[in-house]
Amino acid sequence: MVLGSSDQNLIILTVYILGIYYTVNRMIESIDDMVMLNFQKSAVDEQLKEQNIENKVGISCGTGTYSLDELKDNLKEVSITIDNKSESLAVYVDWDNSSWVVEHTKKSRRVIRKSPDLSRDLAIPQVPTIIAPKKTICENVTAEDVLKRDKDTGTYQPGEPLIDIVGMKNNKSLKGLYKDFMDGKKKVEFSFQLVLRISELRVGLAPGLNVPPISIINCPFTIEKLHWTYALPWNKKK
Repeated sequence: MVLGSSDQNLIILTVYILGIYYTVNRMIESIDDMVMLNFQKSAVDEQLKEQNIENKVGISCGTGTYSLDELKDNLKEVSITIDNKSESLAVYVDWDNSSWVVEHTKKSRRVIRKSPDLSRDLAIPQVPTIIAPKKTICENVTAEDVLKRDKDTGTYQPGEPLIDIVGMKNNKSLKGLYKDFMDGKKKVEFSFQLVLRISELRVGLAPGLNVPPISIINCPFTIEKLHWTYALPWNKKK
């Protein structure tokens, strides 16, 4: 059977359309794994206001947009910046009484303030960090249960992410959450429970005068699966 020119053109057009369809799908698959780590700063600011210390303390944390593979490396620790806005108050960061709380596991995890040469016994209590008036600290914090000791250097480094999104799909109890997350229906939530102790610097005044001596600030985070169109260069949200 000999095909007419119109039939040949139709076949060529069909093959062309299928080729474009396949290429576009592959392109979408390659960019359809973007997630956003969000720090809910407004919730933190509201808590500072409720405790009447919004003019004395400021808190911010690192965020970012990553592929799922990049997230594994970029979520091994989180950077936190704490400002002492006051004129005469000392702000102490109580690392040992602070904790990570993961919503989907309901687990509380010990916070470790990370340093480049972290080699001490992790069972030893951490010394609180003092922030002088009008000063700022920026620290990287992680969880004790993700730290691994390097045999050669003797130092501890995070070996796993704080939240292992990819690992959820192999966890029977978390498969449903993983599917909803990848479908954009649910966000993964966790928080940093930060404990601050605030006191006067002047000798003779009782700690906590005029402000609460202990403040517990819940610093919530969410991880959100982004629609593949987020990766397009003309998308204004990027």
